[in-house]
Amino acid sequence: MEFFRIHRTIPFMRHALVLNAVSVVTFLLAVFFLFHRGLHLSVEFTGGTVMEVAYTQPVDIGKVRETISKLGYQDVLVQNYGTSRDVQIRLPVQKGQTSAQQSEQVMGALKAVEPSATLRGTEFVGPQVGEELTTNGLKALGMVVVGIMIYLAFRFEWKFALATVLANLHDVVIILGFFAFFQWEFSLAVLAAVLAVLGYSVNESVVIFDRVRENFRRYRKMSTREVIDNAITSTISRTIITHGSTQLVVLSMFFFGGPTLHYFALALTIGILFGIYSSAFVAAAIAMWLGVKREDLVKGPVKREGDPDDPNAGATV
Repeated sequence: MEFFRIHRTIPFMRHALVLNAVSVVTFLLAVFFLFHRGLHLSVEFTGGTVMEVAYTQPVDIGKVRETISKLGYQDVLVQNYGTSRDVQIRLPVQKGQTSAQQSEQVMGALKAVEPSATLRGTEFVGPQVGEELTTNGLKALGMVVVGIMIYLAFRFEWKFALATVLANLHDVVIILGFFAFFQWEFSLAVLAAVLAVLGYSVNESVVIFDRVRENFRRYRKMSTREVIDNAITSTISRTIITHGSTQLVVLSMFFFGGPTLHYFALALTIGILFGIYSSAFVAAAIAMWLGVKREDLVKGPVKREGDPDDPNAGATV
């Protein structure tokens, strides 16, 4: 399926130096804000009180969150679990208050609004749990990066593997930079979104690199720059369809998913946009500057299709 055909190769790599300079500046700013401001970690990472409250009728999560916010809690996670009558509440640590005092204060406010509210259980999650989550999250991120690099090194060539990993790290750091700059809450859901972006971004890079390898086989008289330009141009229709469809789903979560999915969808939106950009202008450009050539990807005699003297042959999608 395609929306349009492009009959002329677009010279993307002509602007690679300028666009990558912008990427470097954006990346450095993201690193600066990460160290200067840091991430605004959620209760899952910092520790706090977890309450389970039951109602006799389905409860409006928004009203519960509003009631608790009036007590002065800014970072409160409120969500249903099990049924629409059961609510889980995560409260951040408050100085001068114990977990029991927090739960008593919150239950008093909830009962004032809905007398049927019943506390089923409460527990305190210590900061050590948050440290374990942080460590495990970093391990997961590292394992994903290593796995991607090994996969691409076997499927293509080490230059493509290195280019893709650098582009993926570029996406991840920029997402984290946005969350550090605006002090958006960084939760486990956001961490899951970051890991999803890694896989999503590498998928786009694989599609482009696969077309690069195909072009090297087909067009012997094309330069590396022309091969990469042709590969990006010929996959534009596919990129618009797949990323556009995904973004529609993510935007529906962003606008209609409520506060629980808000930052998850926001992280995915940033990741999808920068993932498209990095696959076309960061990964491909780095591979070009690393000196990828036909001999790296094509073994043995090259079988040509079409007119090898026409640099625009095969540029349609």
